[in-house]
Amino acid sequence: MSDISIVVVDDHAIVREGLVALLSAMEGTRVVGSAADAPEALAVVAEQRPDVVVMDIQMPGGLDGIEATRRITSTYADVRVVMLTMNEDDDTVLSAIRAGASGYLLKGSGAEEVLAAVRAASSGGMVFGARLAGKVAGLFGSGPAPPGAFPDLTGRERDVLERLASGASNDAIARELFVSNKTVRNTVSGIYAKLHASGRADAIVKAREAGFGRR
Repeated sequence: MSDISIVVVDDHAIVREGLVALLSAMEGTRVVGSAADAPEALAVVAEQRPDVVVMDIQMPGGLDGIEATRRITSTYADVRVVMLTMNEDDDTVLSAIRAGASGYLLKGSGAEEVLAAVRAASSGGMVFGARLAGKVAGLFGSGPAPPGAFPDLTGRERDVLERLASGASNDAIARELFVSNKTVRNTVSGIYAKLHASGRADAIVKAREAGFGRR
């Protein structure tokens, strides 16, 4: 398996350089670029097409990390973004998820937590730091999905969406349901169409709001 290619985005040089050094030293990862602001990040991502972008939120200029994430995820379906920030207020967390972020960590997270988030994002999953997991769950509705939620979905699609909303990767869903990865990919594409979702993060937000992913 090839190394996970990463771009690091942070306006503070000491943080950016520290993350580059940290991720470069870890097994299975390869830093292919870095950026000090959102416009530079967009240019580096366009050039390098990394697997994962580790993105700060607050940056100088008129473009922040959330808008940069929205542009990246809407342009490159195969590029995942993990937010790494000091900001943990509800509106910011939700905005990042709606923008397409596949993970959200607070600065100060341990090296293994950062690496786990990068790996999860690269395999199609979503992950939130230990301090944020409960907060994120509380931002969405609780209880099982109501029977009438998304009536156009087939039984298989509902099974996949339940696991998708729980943060499972396509590989994990395939193993749990004893189907091929191709079947899961095709089912997920059908779910996006029926939910009018722009991508994985958008589908997860809609599913969680409807009560999915509360197993």
